[in-house]
Amino acid sequence: MAELPGNASPTDALEFAAAATRAWFRRTFPGPTRAQAEGWPRIASGASTLLLAPTGSGKTLAAFLVAIDRMMFGPAPADASSTRVIYISPLKALGVDVERNLRAPLAGIRAEAERAGLPFRMPVVGVRTGDTSARERRELVRTPPEILITTPESLYLMLTSQARETLRGVETVIVDEIHAMAATKRGTHLFVSLERLERLRAGAPPLQRVGLSATQRPLEEIARLLGGLDAVADEATLPVSRPVHIVDANQPKTFDVTIEVPVEDMATLGEPLEEIPSGPASAGPQRASIWPQIHPRLLELIRAHRSTLIFVNSRRLAERLSAALNELAGEEIVLAHHGSVAPHQRADIEDRLKRGLLPALVATSSLELGIDMGAIDLVIQIEAPPSVASGIQRFGRAGHHVGAVSKGVIFPKFRVDLLACAAVGRAIRDGWVERTTYPRNALDVLAQQIVAIVSEAPIPADDVYALIRGAAPYADLPRSAFERVLDMLSGRYPSDDFRELRPRITWDRINGILEARRGARTIAVTSGGTIPDRGLYGVFLAGAERPVRVGELDEEMVFESREGEVFLLGASSWRIEAIDHDRVLVSPAPGEPGKMPFWRGEGPGRPVEFGRAIGTLIEELRALPSAEA
Repeated sequence: MAELPGNASPTDALEFAAAATRAWFRRTFPGPTRAQAEGWPRIASGASTLLLAPTGSGKTLAAFLVAIDRMMFGPAPADASSTRVIYISPLKALGVDVERNLRAPLAGIRAEAERAGLPFRMPVVGVRTGDTSARERRELVRTPPEILITTPESLYLMLTSQARETLRGVETVIVDEIHAMAATKRGTHLFVSLERLERLRAGAPPLQRVGLSATQRPLEEIARLLGGLDAVADEATLPVSRPVHIVDANQPKTFDVTIEVPVEDMATLGEPLEEIPSGPASAGPQRASIWPQIHPRLLELIRAHRSTLIFVNSRRLAERLSAALNELAGEEIVLAHHGSVAPHQRADIEDRLKRGLLPALVATSSLELGIDMGAIDLVIQIEAPPSVASGIQRFGRAGHHVGAVSKGVIFPKFRVDLLACAAVGRAIRDGWVERTTYPRNALDVLAQQIVAIVSEAPIPADDVYALIRGAAPYADLPRSAFERVLDMLSGRYPSDDFRELRPRITWDRINGILEARRGARTIAVTSGGTIPDRGLYGVFLAGAERPVRVGELDEEMVFESREGEVFLLGASSWRIEAIDHDRVLVSPAPGEPGKMPFWRGEGPGRPVEFGRAIGTLIEELRALPSAEA
């Protein structure tokens, strides 16, 4: 391969790369970060790798640059019509952000190669998520991208449809923010899908799996989860974990996190101030609120900083807080960002914040993981975050680059919340994070994946058992539990109470063959995943030639709404024009006051370890000499 003129020898970390890749990196960055320097040799060797590094340390580029260099300058693949790299993101917004961020290295390396007259192949990047249109999905099947950015649910759908043929040549899978999925059944579902991908590629070398996270422990257990196991159908034989190299490039991230209480005495909050002389009895007595003190302070902080990101723990609070701040400021100074805002609106809001056109943003966990939000110099958290790991991710959005200080402020809302905020602050200072555990032998996920696997083609039950045991959450799955699930799916129910359920598969017990019944594939595709169906109504723009989605509302709010009413969504006002059986048609109502939306099922929860940390802090405070009974 020709050498770029005038280039010095590459650093040790970039020895794997072609000359154009090295030249682009040297022009763009002062040098590799620790995560990149320690991660590249392992990843370039083809080994599965678990990379732990703080936020803003270049983890994503560490994972992608090896693959990009290999695709642009390495040998041509045996199957040119297949995807080669799959990037799996827990959030659709993170996937879109990564796709946008990949444009710079691809264009930069291409420019260096053209400047030096080096031959190269330009990889195509595609995105498939729940926001991808049917036309775009068909195009991804016709011309598969070399790099596919997707979510766990979309990967499952591809493996359960004809689109799986485009995945036979996959070489590398990158699982970003692995800790966010590991502790839930969503992660269980994903790692079974990865075993299905391994089976689809039968005869090819094992998948290279690269896991990324800033908050995960214990690393050995997460590595076992990432790599999977060489499973066998013999229950008496324990499966052996596939090798995964652990690269612990973690280093203390500097946080400047303070807790502000904008009132003199939180003990008076929530106590009745005065009785309401008239009005409905349900109104009850007026109670003190901390919000009249929080709102001016938030506005002061927003105006004192270049770009501010405010995190809240519910979509309703995001809407209420953004509306209150805009009203207090007398201008649109902040917008709401959450999962019920339409994708194109979320993208527009993110872009406005990155370009400095929007001073602040109120977000839920929709912007928590890995997303590069540009020059944010302050993160504000209202109430304690759901976990310490979540707090580290959220405050890490500020100063999101190597060596920068992440500045944050926490505003507790009441006294007990103050204790939780103090526990989070201490944990972040000490670098402590909750232990990641994952569910074992989830039978509901097992049943779902069995139907999906069998819908592809008839398959021996032993093969399905071995495949399932290849995923770490099912490594010790008893054969008896597996067969009870097969009984249920094939119509052999333990009680007459289940007789109305339709069997999904046929189990030939003599020959040990599983076969799908009619409609099994449709059921697998339409009922896949572990994200619950919350009964949300889509909100669409009335009178549009093509459906334009504005967002979504809770079905209970829709039931209580009437045509002509105005409500807020994404800090914008919308008038209800019509309510259909599954959607709400609206028109813009700029400047008009509207009622706040609400969504059920957003109650706070926290990990057990975080709860224990709060309890430990309470005991320490009680033991102080100044504490009185």
